[in-house]
Amino acid sequence: MQQLIQTILGIVVAVGVSALLFVGANKWADQALVSWRRFAALSWALGGAVFGVVLVGNRLVAWRPAGDGGPDLTWLLPPLLGVLFGLWGWLGTEREGAGRVLWWAGGGVVLGLIVGVFARSATFPAMRIVPLVAWPAAIGLLWGGWNAVRGRRFLPGAVSGATVGWLAGAFGVPTLGGGTRLEAMMGWALLVGGVGLRIGIGSPFGVEERRRLVERARTVIFLAPALGFIGWALVFPTIRTVYMSFLDRRAERWVGLANYQRTFTDPTIFKVEGWPEIFRSELFYWSVGLALVGLIAGRLLGRQSGRAFEVGGLSVTPLAASVFLFAFAAFSKLRGTIFNNLWWIFTVTILATGLGLAIAVLADRARFESVAKSIIFMPMAISFVGAGIIWRFMYIARPPDRTQTGVLNALWVWLGRVSHSNGRYVAALLLGVALAALLYVAWRGYQAGSNSLAIGSLVTAAPVVWLIYRFLGPGIGGFQTMPDGTIAPATVLFLQEIPFNNVWLMVPFIWIYVGFCMVIFSAAIKGVPSDLIEAAKVDGATEAQTFWRVVVPQIAPTIGVVVTTLIVVVAKVFDIVKVMTNGNFDTQVLANEMWQRAFTELDFGLGSALAVLIFVAVLPIMYLNIRRMQKEAL
Repeated sequence: MQQLIQTILGIVVAVGVSALLFVGANKWADQALVSWRRFAALSWALGGAVFGVVLVGNRLVAWRPAGDGGPDLTWLLPPLLGVLFGLWGWLGTEREGAGRVLWWAGGGVVLGLIVGVFARSATFPAMRIVPLVAWPAAIGLLWGGWNAVRGRRFLPGAVSGATVGWLAGAFGVPTLGGGTRLEAMMGWALLVGGVGLRIGIGSPFGVEERRRLVERARTVIFLAPALGFIGWALVFPTIRTVYMSFLDRRAERWVGLANYQRTFTDPTIFKVEGWPEIFRSELFYWSVGLALVGLIAGRLLGRQSGRAFEVGGLSVTPLAASVFLFAFAAFSKLRGTIFNNLWWIFTVTILATGLGLAIAVLADRARFESVAKSIIFMPMAISFVGAGIIWRFMYIARPPDRTQTGVLNALWVWLGRVSHSNGRYVAALLLGVALAALLYVAWRGYQAGSNSLAIGSLVTAAPVVWLIYRFLGPGIGGFQTMPDGTIAPATVLFLQEIPFNNVWLMVPFIWIYVGFCMVIFSAAIKGVPSDLIEAAKVDGATEAQTFWRVVVPQIAPTIGVVVTTLIVVVAKVFDIVKVMTNGNFDTQVLANEMWQRAFTELDFGLGSALAVLIFVAVLPIMYLNIRRMQKEAL
């Protein structure tokens, strides 16, 4: 009962505080039209208080008036800065001309000196003259030049850039804790003074500018709860993580870019020594062969359609397989956490998108379409942890002399037994019948002038010939020849054999997301106007040509959305690797590496740097998605 009462009281207090904040924010916005000076004073007081909270929360300042043995009054700094900033805004709002510039710049210098007085000794910067000059000059010129290119004033942009450059040169480059209080006071004085100078050279707000400000403020007020939650849960932690990535393992001492340097010099994270082996691997030779097959097929089919190169399944498929195998050859030799992540992104995105699109096309308007799609989509209901556990049991390998409980190894060992028994002749016979059927189809296609059918049948027959050879010759499946010549079972250690154990970890992820891709693509395909498809068929286009030249261009935006979504999700993969290998056997990925470094080894600096790398990798994809949505909304 007591917990229920506390919950109700908490809800009442939360609603009451929210209502007061909402009403107070609206009253604050009203002051912009009633009393601009009052509005400015309130705004600057609030900004100063928040600035003080940030300084105190990040342990950048301290206040013990009576020395180290006296009471800690650091908590008084936010209200003190709120009052001082409020007076700064109150007295400077209606100033004009040179007096406005002097007031804002001079007041900023004074406030910065006050902050420097209360700065902690651990944050004193050991300043150097070159960064102090080079950074403000470079960023100021770039910012001002960008403003000039956009048709805006050069000076405001130059001052803004120089202020940011001063922040980098005074506090970013130097070693913190190695300077003096005088250097700290100078650093803060010119930083806050630069902000004040930028405000001082700006034009005072007129009536129209105040009206527009009030309209924007109303929008922010209504969005404030959501923006506040996002800021508290996402923005502030992100900024904090970026800041910690420049600190040491205990997140106490500034080390600059040392953590990022460690990331790209640690061989367990980034290793490129084996790159010459890429071009000597068997996968590379296969990729070259498939590329030649795709180019020859596209050229032959192009002659039939009067084109230099025909884009179709028989030309695109070998070329795509060639790129795929070359990527596998590269990622199998370039090792480390970063390359594992890139391997995940490439493989999962390509296979999940390709399989989802293929299933959507094959199932479109087929019998039992809904049932088939429901079964394929069903794995989406399983969590990554559950999928990892399921597939770990499927991959499990017991000693060869015992019965295999893992599905894949049980099938593999059974296939090895069959290929060394009389059953291999039955298997070879069945495969021979399939081969004869494929050759007959190829012949009929050649007679009918359908190069696509003929080449496709021959390409499909190639692996059948290889299987017949293996069954009748050296054998296939899970077996090993013992020293005495006997045949014994042999299992595959799917999760331990480096480097392709990474690929087996990707299978559960693909298994889950193929259904997602299929549903999205199926809806997009059904949205393609039937008139376009009928017109293509009337013009003599084949099914393949209709798909590649009509359907694919129509659903290209949907393909882009699915691909970018998969890249973002895969770049953050964590659960499957954590459950199945915990990053052992050279299967580590960035998210799991970040977790292990930060929360197992307590190396917060390197863990934060790895988290920033994930964020930077995902950010461009998110930007492209947002830009595309904005264009579609216009």
